Amino acid sequence: MKIGYARVSTKEQSAIAQFDLLQSAGCERVYIEKCSGRTLDRPELARLLDAIREGDVVVVQRLDRLGRSLSDLIKILEFFRSSKVSFVSLAESIDTSSAVGELAFHMIGSIAQFERRLISERTITGLQAAKSRGRKGGRKSKLSASDVSKAKAMLSDPTITKSEIAKHFKVSRPTLNRALNR
Repeated sequence: MKIGYARVSTKEQSAIAQFDLLQSAGCERVYIEKCSGRTLDRPELARLLDAIREGDVVVVQRLDRLGRSLSDLIKILEFFRSSKVSFVSLAESIDTSSAVGELAFHMIGSIAQFERRLISERTITGLQAAKSRGRKGGRKSKLSASDVSKAKAMLSDPTITKSEIAKHFKVSRPTLNRALNR
């Protein structure tokens, strides 16, 4: 049986294109995941791994849909191999039922991991450069210094609660607390 696995990183993204491609590739069942691929702790992946049987073929649109790290991809592939299950990645034309397909899987997985590490290193370098120029990372504060001063003045009135002040400024109470503690 051909079994598809589709994954998107956030609940806002749609897996419809992946689903359609997997169905057109002959998948009889498709597991759809809506979470990051950085971890193996994914409910639909667990269901897929539990459902596969000897002789099945697991199909993904792209290699990175199955996993983000080479070690995770190798663990999953090793599980497939020990279960006598083949793996196919459509975009990379990988089919582990052949020796060449297995080699291609390892080479592309290594390149993908290398690319992710390069992106991570560039991001860190960029953040350090910005910090050295005095730029601060992170999200812009929801409360200006003027708003914080007003909130402190409002707190001096014992009849006004922090929840009321937070509601007034249209922020959550924890956001108000962080601004007051800065």
